[in-house]
Amino acid sequence: MRSDNIKKGLERAPHRSLLKAVGLTDEEMDLPFIGVVNSWNEVVPGHIHLDKLAEAVKAGIRMAGGVPFEFNTIGICDGIAMGHTGMKNSLPSRELIADSIELMVEAHQFDGMVMIPTCDKIVPGHLMAAGRLDIPTVVVTGGPMMPGIVGDEPRDVISLFEAVGARRSNKINDQDLKNLEDCSCCGAGSCAGLFTANTMGCVTEALGLSLPGCGTAHAVDAKKIRIAKQSGMKVIELMKNGITPHRIVTGDSLDNAIRVDMAIGGSTNTALHLPAIAAESGIELPLSRFDDISKETPHLINLRPGGDRYLIDFERAGGVPAIIQRLSEKLNLDVLTVTGKSLKENLDEYIIINPRANKEIIATLESPVHAEGGIAVLHGSLAPGGSVIKQTAVSRKMIKFSGAARVFDSEELAMKAIMGNNIKSGDCIIIRYEGPKGGPGMREMLSPTAAIAGMGLIDSVALITDGRFSGGTRGPCIGHVSPEAAEGGPIALVREGDIVEIDIPGRILDIKVSKEELDRRKKAWKPPAPRVTKGYLARYQKQVGSADKGAIFS
Repeated sequence: MRSDNIKKGLERAPHRSLLKAVGLTDEEMDLPFIGVVNSWNEVVPGHIHLDKLAEAVKAGIRMAGGVPFEFNTIGICDGIAMGHTGMKNSLPSRELIADSIELMVEAHQFDGMVMIPTCDKIVPGHLMAAGRLDIPTVVVTGGPMMPGIVGDEPRDVISLFEAVGARRSNKINDQDLKNLEDCSCCGAGSCAGLFTANTMGCVTEALGLSLPGCGTAHAVDAKKIRIAKQSGMKVIELMKNGITPHRIVTGDSLDNAIRVDMAIGGSTNTALHLPAIAAESGIELPLSRFDDISKETPHLINLRPGGDRYLIDFERAGGVPAIIQRLSEKLNLDVLTVTGKSLKENLDEYIIINPRANKEIIATLESPVHAEGGIAVLHGSLAPGGSVIKQTAVSRKMIKFSGAARVFDSEELAMKAIMGNNIKSGDCIIIRYEGPKGGPGMREMLSPTAAIAGMGLIDSVALITDGRFSGGTRGPCIGHVSPEAAEGGPIALVREGDIVEIDIPGRILDIKVSKEELDRRKKAWKPPAPRVTKGYLARYQKQVGSADKGAIFS
């Protein structure tokens, strides 16, 4: 056992003494030491209940003959960080989380891990560490929040972001906004639609790193506690059988995860996180792979924000195993999972508990919601390195669009124009210098996109950025434009009034300006001064790479 390095032999008497100081017995010194990596805190709704899940995980580890050691990572709530300078810290936290887990596990030589993350950057940070460390690992994602009920309709946090725009344009009154504020987010769990947190929970399960059913089991459901206990027991089994993340995370399992992601219409942020997770297992995952798989994978369930279903509907319909069953002919079913069995063996054990919901909520390959999957990758003179859009959340009216550029060098400037009613139908909003380096931190643009939706402009205004979007964004919103403005990409050269062309089926994002003119503009362009000069973000800005490569450290 790895943990023998800290507990066996004459020279380890001081180490054993320190371990006994936290309550360990001589008998426990002979058992596997398992790190319980918990991102619990009192800030994030998706994490407020993870202390209870950790107790269940630890009970499972003890039942299986291991010794649990719980430690914590940081966790940022993207919703609370949204729309202000705090969002600069969200994506950079992913790298810090992975690094902190590596340091704790390596310093204390744990034999295995059970990871307990929930929200947007915390799940990928944990998965990156799992790949880097490659010790037996099971991931227990914390689960979705139940939708709130307002005006006799289910609601979620995106209802609030869009309501801000609706209130500004007098489509609702103050009491309507207050009712949404009080009741839309009703308790523990990640936001109730298929936004980034829940997308990553589903992707983690599809990748094989969580037990079946984990991705959609809700935070308030006792099912989640049972999965947590079973995960604690399972990690001991994985340790005994030598099953580590590198045996699970392969090119085939990554393809499976992307295919499930496309079928459920998940967040565009997976195009950042899965390449980063793959890189930690020594696998290159190009952005083009998302588009290739999307083109041949139909969209099978219409969840928020593109549709009107919530994660509770997906759970009732069977969750990720139900999607895997629908997609089985398109998946590699021989891949290994944390059950210790193949995906096919897991599927053979799957039981449809709610057959009517399964049939009504999840479409078939023959009659899908959309013929293609959730994400499209666009290239062109405005994004030679690529850009991403959640195409299943775009109205048919806007899958092809041409409009005059309205150029803003920060999210705040764009938001001021939107809330000041200075954006009109036919405009193409450009928000730049918000990429990984330029932000720094590649902020999400949910506040502007939700305001546009709330004002009723979602079918007539496009938004393009080198930043990124919340999984809750809907409409013709294109992010991850690469190269980013801070690196002198074409998005830095766009001027007010330039015509921008979007063709989603054709995968085109062009600026209708001649190459000669762009070359002249490029010669006159000067990189802006860094927005931060100290602290973690300054270090991050120096190390982070391009969005089309996963925004990982070089």
